[in-house]
Amino acid sequence: MLKIALPNKGRLADETRDLFRDAGLESRARSDRALTASLGGEFQALFIRAQDIPEFVADGAADVGVTGWDLVQESARPVRSVADLEFGRCRLAIAVREESGIRQASDVPAGSRIATSFPRIAARYFSERGLQVVVVPISGAAEIAPHVGIADIIIDLVSTGSTLRVNGLREVDTVLDSSARLIVAQDPSRLDDAQRAAADELAAALLSVLHARTRRYLMANVPRDQMPRVHEVVPGLNGPTVIDILGGGTMVAVHAVIPESGVYRTISRLKALGAQGILITRIERLMA
Repeated sequence: MLKIALPNKGRLADETRDLFRDAGLESRARSDRALTASLGGEFQALFIRAQDIPEFVADGAADVGVTGWDLVQESARPVRSVADLEFGRCRLAIAVREESGIRQASDVPAGSRIATSFPRIAARYFSERGLQVVVVPISGAAEIAPHVGIADIIIDLVSTGSTLRVNGLREVDTVLDSSARLIVAQDPSRLDDAQRAAADELAAALLSVLHARTRRYLMANVPRDQMPRVHEVVPGLNGPTVIDILGGGTMVAVHAVIPESGVYRTISRLKALGAQGILITRIERLMA
């Protein structure tokens, strides 16, 4: 049984559980406070802090894990990403006070104090650029640091940037782009053949759900004489599927997978071709 380390709380935990449930791997725990749970009977979940997951995976306490890429990079543990799970997107950014003359990372003066919850990433970032700074490790909100004299600059996680603006701060550079990742140990010998196969199957199952979330399945009856134009309207994955309708005469049935973002326009264009009985439905899984 493959052991999977999952975040135990927070938004990352909620979105991870939603993804696993949609992939048919719903958590079956004895209580809300359980530290372990069965996932569909084939996998065992270990619920731990997101920042500890790289350690668990690297040390072999868990075979695979789900956590943020920012936490993986900060841990500096020998693990690798096998799938970008696309949620939890954010960026680790350098921010300064609005009135600061710093416009880019190269403007940071030598000896500047950098407050951050990601000291390893910060130290590596500035070292790679030959900039001598003092990294001040903190926990909790970093936005207050420049205003109380703890540091001149901060490096913190940013989603929309609204929190920085409210606190009179301005972004000057992005250190790292992050999202939730499915990770395994870099050392391939940590997993045997059966475990590697199970990990690959898990990644495929999760990605099939993610692919399906951004697409819709379309069915419509279209005039046969409009078929040369149908492919332009509904290209699908490998082109639309066209089916003769029993007793349909001049109409044929067209089925295709289309991007969710283009549904409204696709329906309008099909109507212009004389399409009837247009049906759009969600897809549970889609293997790319």
